[in-house]
Amino acid sequence: MITVTVGKRGQITLPRAIRKRAGIQDGDRIAVSLEGDRIVMHLLGKTLLELRGSIPVTGAQDFDAIRQRVLRSRAERAADEG
Repeated sequence: MITVTVGKRGQITLPRAIRKRAGIQDGDRIAVSLEGDRIVMHLLGKTLLELRGSIPVTGAQDFDAIRQRVLRSRAERAADEG
């Protein structure tokens, strides 16, 4: 177990070994919750805005048509399960 000290403003520094093992990098976001008597940290993934442009596409995208296909697919799946 590694211990850290809480600073005046409530800040802590995550030790390098923990950051490395968890794959935490500069700018990553972490959610903090209280579960009973434990403080739990969850590494958050990238937001959609941060992922923008990470997948190469060719040509223009019709997002309305894509949304309609997704909605139809979900409706069909729900109907099959019900």
